[in-house]
Amino acid sequence: MTRSPGASPDEHPLALAVRPLADALGAEIIAPGQAGPDDVVLAWEGENVIAVRLPQLSESLDRILAALERSHGMPLSELDRKTKQSVVRNLEARGAFSVRHGVETVASALGVSRFTVYNYLNRENAARGG
Repeated sequence: MTRSPGASPDEHPLALAVRPLADALGAEIIAPGQAGPDDVVLAWEGENVIAVRLPQLSESLDRILAALERSHGMPLSELDRKTKQSVVRNLEARGAFSVRHGVETVASALGVSRFTVYNYLNRENAARGG
């Protein structure tokens, strides 16, 4: 595909293909000339056409929590205990607790204490024999 010189990177087929993934991650698609050292520049047929700016981990956790609320159809704080435990397992598998203040952020979203989140994590690890 040939692009016109003034075409926006957002109009390129690569940008269109990457957009759903970028949106799910909370990433931003930018022009390659705006890319910084932490951005990912993507090429198409040897030409740099877009760059992807990934969000900070803390922003990703907020997006994950919002997506979980949408998928459950209610605030996470209104879930029953068993479902909250399942949410904590899911978040642990996704690395949510490696983020600074991750436990506090999750506890707040679930409407429980940090101790409760640690308790859910410890129960899960004990059940796995870890």
